Amino acid sequence: MGRPSYRDECRCFDQNRPHPRARVGFHAEQQDTSTAGWRRLLELVDEASADGREEFRPLVGLSPEERRQIITLPPSIAKLTAVKRFVLYGSNLVRIPPEIGAMTSLEEFTPYTSYRLHWFPYEITRCSKLAGSTVSTRALYGNYKLRPPFPRLQPPHAAADLDLAELDARRWGATAMRSCSVCDRPIQQGGLHQVWISLRVATDVLPLLVNACSAACVTTLPRGAEDYVQVPHAGGNVDQPASDWD
Repeated sequence: MGRPSYRDECRCFDQNRPHPRARVGFHAEQQDTSTAGWRRLLELVDEASADGREEFRPLVGLSPEERRQIITLPPSIAKLTAVKRFVLYGSNLVRIPPEIGAMTSLEEFTPYTSYRLHWFPYEITRCSKLAGSTVSTRALYGNYKLRPPFPRLQPPHAAADLDLAELDARRWGATAMRSCSVCDRPIQQGGLHQVWISLRVATDVLPLLVNACSAACVTTLPRGAEDYVQVPHAGGNVDQPASDWD
């Protein structure tokens, strides 16, 4: 018997060659908060917050089985305001919570070889000291080598009567939303405006999901990174620049 795997295989798109006509969607998994891995992760976050450590490598303290149980991070990472280096090498993550934006001391972010992590929350742009990143760019939506497509986002009218505390991750990319990615005000029922924007964050250009409270907030977004889609978009069959391998 071989060693137990610490992550699941991802088949969202081919990460080795371009398929511009492929259709992709969000990972639909929800975090099982009853697992030993999740409980231990919560403890590690609390410990890091209490001792004010500057480097946080939470997966190192987990067994392979426990690492595989972690598909997102808890909102409590907002407490890690002293952390400068955040290492998530080889994770099984499929999403990062917007609370990463509260990690105001963050300087280096390393989710390298997290092959199921295809996008990041726009809130990461609030980490104003973030200068270095190591990301497996072939796993990212819209990356310059392969130009895989982005999941098509729901139109604003689809958010009418939506319970923002109980969301279908397959449709919305998250299981809950609390506040606007842009202005940080609460998102009112029926006021959700989702868009994609690709921006340089530290070392890499990242596909960022914006959960805005209004069309006005969307208009304040910066232009996209050079050689990427320049305006906020809803994904799907958006025209992207030619692949680096074309």
